[in-house]
Amino acid sequence: MFGRKMLLAAVAAAFALTSTYADAGFFGHAKKPDPDDISTALDPTIAAIQRAIDEQRLKDAGDLLDKTLLSGAKDPRLFLLSGELDLLRGRYVEALDVLKQADTVPLTRAKALECEGIALSMLERSDEALAALQDAVAADPSAWRAWDALAGEYDRRRDWTRAEAAYDHAMNGSDGAAIVLNNRGYSRLLQGRFDAAKDDFVAALEKKPDFAAARTNLRLAMAMKGEYDRATTAGAQDDQAALLNNAGFAAMMRGDYTEAEALLTRAMQAKGEYYARAAQNLDVAKALEARQKAPPVASQ
Repeated sequence: MFGRKMLLAAVAAAFALTSTYADAGFFGHAKKPDPDDISTALDPTIAAIQRAIDEQRLKDAGDLLDKTLLSGAKDPRLFLLSGELDLLRGRYVEALDVLKQADTVPLTRAKALECEGIALSMLERSDEALAALQDAVAADPSAWRAWDALAGEYDRRRDWTRAEAAYDHAMNGSDGAAIVLNNRGYSRLLQGRFDAAKDDFVAALEKKPDFAAARTNLRLAMAMKGEYDRATTAGAQDDQAALLNNAGFAAMMRGDYTEAEALLTRAMQAKGEYYARAAQNLDVAKALEARQKAPPVASQ
C-alpha cells in the first residue's frame, strides 16, 4: 500500500478547509466583552457585515467593521466577525487574538471556538486545534464546519473511524455540502479507498461544477486506480503538466515505475521549462525501480 504521508506531502491534491475567513485589519486588544455589550441596535450593522463576508466583499465588510469598532462598540459578535475576516485572508495569528474576545460569551462561544480551531489547524498547532474543535462541537453539535475541520484533524492522526464519524456529522449538518464531500473523499483517498473517494469527488462536482480542488482530487483517485488516460485528459483550463505529474506520482505509489517514468517525462516536456517537482518525482521513481530490481543482499 502506498505511503499516506508521502502522498500528502508530494501531490498537489487539495483538502479544502471550510471558510468564511479573512482580514479587516488589526483592531487592538480591547477588554473582554461583557454580555451587556450585546445590543440589538447593532443587529442591522452586524447583518450587513455578515452579508458582505458571505458575498466575498471583504473590503466592504472590513471597512464597515472598522468603522463600527472605532465608534466604541464592544459587542462580541463584532470580534467574532473580525476573527472570521482575519481567517479568510490568512491572518491566523491575528484571528486567534481577536477571537479570544468572543469565546467567553455564550452567544458567540461555539462559533469562536470553531474559528480558533481552524486557525490553529492552519498554523499546524494540531493538538490545540483538536481541543478547540472538540469544544466547538460540544458547545454546538450542529456546527458542521467545526465537524468538518475536526475530521481533518483526525485524518492527520490516521484515526479513520473518528474521521468518518465526524464527516457524517458534517454531512448531516450541511446537507451534503460540496466542501465536505471533497474533504471526506480526500480522507478516503488517503485510506486507499479509491472507489469511495471517486464517488465523493463526483458528488462534490455535481453540487459545485467549478470546484477545482474536487476535480484535482478526482483525477488523482483515477490515477491511483491505474486509470492514467482518464486522469490526464485535460480540459481547456487544465494544466497538462500538473496532471501528468500527479498521475506519474500516483503510478509511482502503485509501484508502476515504467508508467511513472513515462508520465513524469511527459510532464516535464509539457511544462516547456524546468519542472522541479516532476524532476524530483522522476528521480525517486528511478531510485525505487532500481531498488526493486537489485539482487537481494546475502545474509551473513
